[in-house]
Amino acid sequence: MSIMFTKEVVGTANATTAGWGNLGGGVTQILMGSICFPLFRYLYGGDRNKAWRTACIVPAIMGLLTGIGVLKLTDDTPNGNFAKLKKQGVMGNVSMSQSFILGAVNLNTWFLFVQYACCFGVEITMNNAAALYFKDTFDMTTESAALVAAVFGWMNLFARGVGGYISDVFNARMGMKGRLLWQSICLAIEGAMVLIFAQIKVLWVAIFVMVIFSTFVQACEGSSFGIVPYINPPVTGSISGIVGAGGNVGAIAFGFCFRQMSAKSAFMTMGSIILFSAALSVCVRIPAINELDVKGDDLELATTEVKPPTTNADTSFTTADEVSEPDANSPMKP
Repeated sequence: MSIMFTKEVVGTANATTAGWGNLGGGVTQILMGSICFPLFRYLYGGDRNKAWRTACIVPAIMGLLTGIGVLKLTDDTPNGNFAKLKKQGVMGNVSMSQSFILGAVNLNTWFLFVQYACCFGVEITMNNAAALYFKDTFDMTTESAALVAAVFGWMNLFARGVGGYISDVFNARMGMKGRLLWQSICLAIEGAMVLIFAQIKVLWVAIFVMVIFSTFVQACEGSSFGIVPYINPPVTGSISGIVGAGGNVGAIAFGFCFRQMSAKSAFMTMGSIILFSAALSVCVRIPAINELDVKGDDLELATTEVKPPTTNADTSFTTADEVSEPDANSPMKP
């Protein structure tokens, strides 16, 4: 996704698709559990085992059709497919090992890794911990607590897309400095909301704060992948993979906090780490715009930049229209 869209809108494109991808988890629960499974159970005369196995074919077919659609109906980059760009000499061949090494040795990759751990990792953690927290803290039933906790995930309807869009807007006005500034704002507000959430004892206030918290968690996820394509454009795929893995690492790390500490202490620890990660944007230095004051439009992505074919032949010449009339005082004759 990071190389399929031009850099001016990559934040919006990444954030919207990723946000709806996360939302797809909830949609799948409804599709599989409430529609497909009951339908096949009815068709198989109440055989639950056969119904569930058959229901799993539905997302498999949808995934297959989507994959074929991507291959046949889309381009690898805004300027065309890799095969065409390589044939034109625009792209070189980079091995998988070279791509991964170039992405892994870049410090910017790991700064974004930590920041993504502090947004997507937090989202995964909250998906696991929120229902239990509401049940224990506010003495709710399991069903009611699960319903309230689901609000956190439903913010993906708009929040991640909005985060990516605002990143693009900040980039248009301030360049990469704008993207990084928005990233830090999202993390700072997210961290502050976690610390406040841990102190609240009134249910409706806790839900209200959680909505704000969730909005900025997902906005930061969108903002993160507005920055990723700029780190080292030719190896964007490897960098995207490493940064994306940061979310899973963050989920594991914060999960251990909730396992070893009380819920309040775990939230306080998580909020403090998120606030620390907000300051890491200062350390990010993107090649060609190290001073953070050059517009993002000035950075040409290597994977999308098309150059005309070059030749070793000397084709320079002067046309008749370019020959100026000689000066009257010149010793040169016409």
